Amino acid sequence: MTSTIPVSNPQGHAGPAIQARGVAKHYGALHAVDGIDLTVQRGEIFGLIGHNGAGKSTLFKMMLGLIAPNAGEIMVDGAKVGGRDFRAARRHIGYLPENVVLYDNLTGLETLRFFARLKGAPSSQCAPTLARVGLADAATRPLREYSKGMRQRLGFAQALLGAPRVLFLDEPSNGLDPQAIRDFYATLRGLRDEGVTILITSHILAELQERVDRLAIMAAGKIQALGSVQALRDQMQLPLSLALRLAPADAALAQQALSHLTEVRCVVTDHGLRVSCPRASKMVVLGALTALGAGLLDLNIHEPSLEDVFFGLTD
Repeated sequence: MTSTIPVSNPQGHAGPAIQARGVAKHYGALHAVDGIDLTVQRGEIFGLIGHNGAGKSTLFKMMLGLIAPNAGEIMVDGAKVGGRDFRAARRHIGYLPENVVLYDNLTGLETLRFFARLKGAPSSQCAPTLARVGLADAATRPLREYSKGMRQRLGFAQALLGAPRVLFLDEPSNGLDPQAIRDFYATLRGLRDEGVTILITSHILAELQERVDRLAIMAAGKIQALGSVQALRDQMQLPLSLALRLAPADAALAQQALSHLTEVRCVVTDHGLRVSCPRASKMVVLGALTALGAGLLDLNIHEPSLEDVFFGLTD
């Protein structure tokens, strides 16, 4: 995924790339989306996570203009969704749905040419876009010969047609192998550097953890938390975990060295000691452990993961 394709000037409109104010969607008594306010800045990779049924897909569909909200207003790329200017704005929006359905008898290049005509994008973009997603060698092969991962990359390619300023990606790494996932996120970073705004959902939280600028956690149709991964860690006040590898006789000495720290918890393990402490106490704990000298053979510090943050907010 290394070739380049043209991207429209992302500064074509002032203000945020996406803005939702008081957005709600009700299906009878079910409040699928319940009064959401959200702002996504231009040139940002923004993650949207939540359990199945949290309202992510419904919010996505409203932002794309596929369904209408019962209340509130959504602006995408400077245009009100559903308004008279939105038709033109949609030409600069890319969308990769969770389940990509394509025509098996067409080749990869024919598929992109078909979508290019639908989007009003020049057909000259098709071959470079296939190269960008790593499908140049498969351009003339029929889709019935494509693996699931190749189909997913082709779906991503169609989302890139038309020089998008805003990309909506719903579970985009489905079917991709580890190398393809790495290449995919490298492509997203390149797009962000060009000024493209990317809104992405994924159930694989570890995959998003170091790859989004900010994220929102949804539950029961509402946004429960919003910010960078580190900001959410701080908000939740989740403890750090330190794994100490100690000489066999030194676990008791380590516990004794930390015994005066009331917020520190210690558990003896087969290899030494596991210590849990507030972030603010990290340096105090490390200072206390210097008393062990050579008895401390190794130390690993584990930050709370995005999964820890997610379950802390939604359980």
